[in-house]
Order: sequence, then C-alpha cells, then structure tokens
Amino acid sequence: MHPEVKLFLDLQSLDQRILELEREVAQLPKHIAQIERTLESHIRRLEADRAALSGNQKERKAKDGDIQAQQQKISKLRDQMMSAKTNEQYRAFQNEIEYCEKEIRRAEDRILELMGESEPLDKAVKLAEEALNKEKAQVEKEKAEARERTAVDEKQLAEYKGQRQEALAQLSKPMAASYARIRKKWNSPITTADATEGRCTACHMMLRPQFFQELRQGDKLMFCESCGRLVYYLPATAVDEQVEARPMPIRRM
Repeated sequence: MHPEVKLFLDLQSLDQRILELEREVAQLPKHIAQIERTLESHIRRLEADRAALSGNQKERKAKDGDIQAQQQKISKLRDQMMSAKTNEQYRAFQNEIEYCEKEIRRAEDRILELMGESEPLDKAVKLAEEALNKEKAQVEKEKAEARERTAVDEKQLAEYKGQRQEALAQLSKPMAASYARIRKKWNSPITTADATEGRCTACHMMLRPQFFQELRQGDKLMFCESCGRLVYYLPATAVDEQVEARPMPIRRM
C-alpha cells in the first residue's frame, strides 16, 4: 500500500473518532438540559399540588370560621327572641335562626367535600415529594457523570487532534489539499475507499477495467472517477494485516 494511502486512512480514522467525540461532547449539555427541564416540570406539578392542598386547608378553616360565626349569631338571636313583643318579631327572629342553621349545614357539607378532596391531594403531595427527592439525586448523579464524561472526551479529543496534526504534516502538500477538498466536498471524514473488488466501496460505482488495472499496480495514487475519493487496492495477503492494524474503537464509560 502506498504510504500516503496509509496516512489518508489514519487521518480518516482520526477524523471519524474526532467527529464522534465532538458529537458526544455537544450532546451531553443537551441531555442535561432535557433532564433539568423534566425535573422543573415535576417541581411545578408538585407546587401546583401543594397549592391545591393549601387552598383546600384554607377553605376548610374559613368554613369552620363561618360555622362559629353563625353559631354565635344564633345564640344572640335566641337571646333577642326572648324579648320579642309581637308574633311578627318572634317569627322574624325564628326565620333568621333558620337561615343561620341552613348556612351552617351548607358549610358542614362543604367541609365534608373538602375533607374528601384533601386525602388524595395529601397523598399525591407526599408521593410527589418522595419521587422528586429521588429524581433530584438522579439528576445530580447524571450531571456529575456528564461532567466527568466531558472531561474524558475533551482530553481524548485533544490527543486525537494532536495525532491528526502529526499525520497531516506527513502528507505532501498536494495530498493534504486533496484530503481537505474531499472532506469539504462530502462533508464527511470518509475520504478513502477500498476498491479491491473493482468497486469503490464509498460510492459503490464499478471502476473502469483500465483504471482498476493501474490501481492494482499500486505505484501511484488514484482517485475514484465517480466520487473523487482516494481509492486503494489491498491484496488478499494484506487484508489480515490491515484488520490487525485497525485502530481500536473508542471505549465507552
């Protein structure tokens, strides 16, 4: 294999790794933002449940106050009723007392409704608080893991970029320009393709017989006439060597 083909392959491998790591580094803040948004929505839901429970308790307290006020009013009306001088005055006091008793029953019925509503509200708030505490702990854990992962990725990125500069510096200027041109054209790190079977493995187009014969000789650098990528011929005896020399994939945490 021509030495500059090997450099192209090394650069391609490094660029693939760099691209993968850059995507991962860019994705981690998005992941954190997403779980924080989810947490915030759960906090808002809990706050709404708490507000509903608080409103329930306030209304019950207000109804209790209304009952006490009506009971006090009834007590006064009965005292006043004892001094009524006419039947009309007596019936007027009696009507007011009946009205107050009706208001008391109405308040008591509402208190019973509120008590029935408060039980599931109280249960929901307690469950939500427990779940939220667990979720907060999980979010903090994921944020810490993301920060650690980002630090590891950025360190690896710096190493790969250093290796890339070294590999790029070994290319001749025309080949370095060709590498940059192919990358820009396809917006992809895939700049090199195996054509051992007479077909470009990048664009899948068959090579012309004459082109393929020249490629098999291996004495010059050749580019696919269809996609423009650097193509190479790898004899069967070299396949195992290429597999053994292939860089290990990026390790995941």
